[in-house]
Parts: sequence; C-alpha cells; structure tokens
Amino acid sequence: MSWIIVLILLILLIGAIPSWPHSAGWGYYPSGGLGIVLIIVIVLLLMGRI
Repeated sequence: MSWIIVLILLILLIGAIPSWPHSAGWGYYPSGGLGIVLIIVIVLLLMGRI
C-alpha cells in the first residue's frame, strides 16, 4: 500500500514539472512541494513508520 502512495506521488511530481505546456506558468512551486512530500514519505517508509 505504501509503495502505491510513493508511485502516485512520483507520477504527480512528473506531471507538475514546469516544462509541460499545461503547467508552464506555475513555476517550480507544485513540483517542489510534491518533491518534499515524496521525500518525507520515502523517509517514513525507510524508517518503517508507514
């Protein structure tokens, strides 16, 4: 279950990269925020908390 969450966050992170036409005006804020959430989830996974 937790790997599914990581996979979904990774897909969202790729979709929020500002080089895509639909997100060119957003800047790096969405991908930066999703990147931080992804790192937190991976650290929690490695610690065995999830």
